[in-house]
Amino acid sequence: MTTDGPYETLNVRREGAVLVIGLNRPHKRNAFDTTMLQELATVYGVLDTDDSLRAGVLYGEGKQFTSGLDLMSVAPALQNGTSLVPEGGINPWQVDGRRLSKPLVAATNGSCLTLGIELLLAADITVAEESATFAQLEISRGIFPFGGATLRFPKSVGWGNAMRWMLTAEPFDAAEAHRIGLVQEVVPDGTHVDRAVALARSIAAQAPLGVRATLANARLAEREGQAAAEAELMPTVVKLFGSQDARIGLESFVNRTTAQFVGR
Repeated sequence: MTTDGPYETLNVRREGAVLVIGLNRPHKRNAFDTTMLQELATVYGVLDTDDSLRAGVLYGEGKQFTSGLDLMSVAPALQNGTSLVPEGGINPWQVDGRRLSKPLVAATNGSCLTLGIELLLAADITVAEESATFAQLEISRGIFPFGGATLRFPKSVGWGNAMRWMLTAEPFDAAEAHRIGLVQEVVPDGTHVDRAVALARSIAAQAPLGVRATLANARLAEREGQAAAEAELMPTVVKLFGSQDARIGLESFVNRTTAQFVGR
């Protein structure tokens, strides 16, 4: 393993083809100040553009995932409309600019508040430890969810479930998060990061071009509708059939061996 960085507010390491990203302000409950926002955007850009990386994991150091924004630090920039995404970076909430083209697995523990939930919604798979709790608190603070919850929460969990928690600002537990589909797995306390890394490694072992095409087509359907995604199905699969990875996959099937994909 090697360490990327250094970063002031993140712990970043590589585990093979997986980039593991830890929010690292536990003394501030992993609240996002301007530095953390900029650094996470930068690391998302690294994950997206580094061909040696095939998947990412996002977790929180310490006893909780994140309490959301450090408002005293971030509010002036938000009020002035200042961009907090450096050149080459990706907005971690992926509500503007480009989106990640590679899968991201989120691992949540302790309390996950406000923009933390929206980070989960912007990820592709979420693992939660059993004692994790959640709350979309914005309306209790005089604002509203502006990191994508109004767009993604109803699609992910259904209108009624989303409004139940967004409009009351009440907390809910991991069992409820799993029931409504906000998280995909609930695991024993202390094992959430290991499980997320295992899932990311399983994804990273698949054909990278196929993984990225799957994400791209699903997101096209989400943003532009089913007809737009349908129009890309055959053109995309024709391109993939001509790839080296498709040949590797076919050979491994015929020879009953494990495919070692190269991403070409």
